[in-house]
Amino acid sequence: MEHRTLGRTGRDVSVVGLGTWQLGADWGEVSSEDAAAVLEAAVESGVTFLDTADVYGDGRSEQTIAAFRRAHPGLDLTVATKMGRRLDQVPENYVMEHFRAWTDRSRRNLDVDTLDLVQLHCPPTAVVEDDAVYDALDTLVDEGVLAAYGVSVETCDQALAAIARPNVASVQIILNAFRLKPLDAVLPAAREAGVGIIARVPLASGLLSGRYTRETTFADDDHRTYNRHGEAFDVGETFSGVDFEVGVQAAQEFAALLPEGVTPAQAALAWVVAQDGVSTVIPGARNPEQARGNAAAADVVLDDEVLAGVRRIYDEHLRASVHPRW
Repeated sequence: MEHRTLGRTGRDVSVVGLGTWQLGADWGEVSSEDAAAVLEAAVESGVTFLDTADVYGDGRSEQTIAAFRRAHPGLDLTVATKMGRRLDQVPENYVMEHFRAWTDRSRRNLDVDTLDLVQLHCPPTAVVEDDAVYDALDTLVDEGVLAAYGVSVETCDQALAAIARPNVASVQIILNAFRLKPLDAVLPAAREAGVGIIARVPLASGLLSGRYTRETTFADDDHRTYNRHGEAFDVGETFSGVDFEVGVQAAQEFAALLPEGVTPAQAALAWVVAQDGVSTVIPGARNPEQARGNAAAADVVLDDEVLAGVRRIYDEHLRASVHPRW
């Protein structure tokens, strides 16, 4: 699989990584055995970048990754985690005392002395703009608690503010065929600054897989049920903020663009990988087949007709509701 340098971390990572939110919680139940099988399939398929967070299953996702690494010593993996969601989302909670507690907990969960990459987990804008936050993070790097830090953001404005910071290694942002705004300014700014871009929610919470109809339902403990209107966190994290029925229609039109032999999910991932400035894309997977299929997207090349079709679908169905908000 192709590898790219992840911004200022200096690490080379696979262009298709693995998001592990689903191995912890909020996508329905995934057993420990199934979680291990997903990790196994992803790594066997060339994935070398894993993205997790301290709140995914209250640490279960981090612990699952640690167990996998213990069972496979010598693997050259980069593991990015996140912090900041264990307390209320107010600027007063983003202080060194909490940073130390959160990173110490993640180091225990991941069974490492130094965390590869720690990302602020979609903090309030005031946190992204606070000098003291970056001073604290720089201190943790100097102490060897973490090797590098980045920011996971909700909006393009937050991304641009983070990219302007001299020691931010990476920015994680929602980028997919239904969320094109980061192409306007964020990716060019990241390229110029040498900041890595980690593209999350690449399948719009599964919409771009082409498997859903207007009648599709999800489990009660799945965020695609309980956060459909932003009840628990930013609605942009669920279906990329796209109305479900509109998204189903747009996904059907996207699937109709594709050549035989390429699945909608693979095409959606390949579209993200093709964007200049993207370091890695982090789809989730609930089973080994999905993990292998996602990794295979690294070899898919989309023609100009598909690329133009993505723009047309976005402009016709999605731009008015999505572009101004994030």
